[in-house]
Amino acid sequence: MPIFITYFTHAITTDNEKKIASGWANAPLSKTGEAQSAELKQKIKDKKFEVVFCSDIKQAAETAKLCFADHAAVIEDKRLRECNYGKFSGQSEEVVEPMQMQYIKERFPEGECYEDVKDRIIDFLKFIKENHDGANIAIVSHQAPQLALEVLVKGKTWEKAFADDWRKQKAWQPGWDYFLE
Repeated sequence: MPIFITYFTHAITTDNEKKIASGWANAPLSKTGEAQSAELKQKIKDKKFEVVFCSDIKQAAETAKLCFADHAAVIEDKRLRECNYGKFSGQSEEVVEPMQMQYIKERFPEGECYEDVKDRIIDFLKFIKENHDGANIAIVSHQAPQLALEVLVKGKTWEKAFADDWRKQKAWQPGWDYFLE
């Protein structure tokens, strides 16, 4: 049976406001992020999810708990982490973002590459297929896992996924839908 996935990105963090690429760092939600979580909770209040998975990194876990804890089990999963930028974690987005295409197959120094993220998401998708087949689930996570879903579920190349990324057009929406056959 197909699994219906609604993907949510974590709310704005203090690092986001400073234009810092956090990677695996735990960045707290900013006041704006807390308000966004409250707004999102209202926007999706009529949606029903059997389970909510989120990254175990603070910003995703906080967003998931603020939005969903009253309505579904929230399960943290390290496979849903952002890309580990290694020595570039905590650097300016202006430094990290232009390098993303270079690190699709080659690892960030002391970190991982986007193919590593894709491998984590493949493992996660196998897990939910085996354990939640036919379910309606939510995921709260980061940019790289969402782009990996674009590659895996929608058949995009990494280059196309980066080019189409909603963040470039500032086209946030309250969830992106994916169907896993």
